[in-house]
Amino acid sequence: QVQLVESGGGLVQPGGSLRLSCAASGSITLYALGWYRQAPGKQREWVASITSGSKITYADSEQGRFTISRDNGKNTMYLQMNSLKPDDTAVYYCNARRGVLTYWGQGTQVTVSS
Repeated sequence: QVQLVESGGGLVQPGGSLRLSCAASGSITLYALGWYRQAPGKQREWVASITSGSKITYADSEQGRFTISRDNGKNTMYLQMNSLKPDDTAVYYCNARRGVLTYWGQGTQVTVSS
């Protein structure tokens, strides 16, 4: 079993930046990883993914602003968020998958407001 803990969320002004971290309790080397977010009154949506082979994909709205990365030695995944907009406000969740196994973190709040 893998436990995931997100951190790095907070309040930031429009145009600002945040770096989210997702720390795993064990090795993430063989897992595909991803970030999701859920805004108030909305369903959870996919933001970005990085496979065990480091193939990266982004949602269209995040392309050019967000960067997903992983450090297998630290068992940690990151999401660098730049040029943040109020519409980015949400609880951000990390996800790890391998075969039929799926794990979720508890989320970290990101609020973009002046």
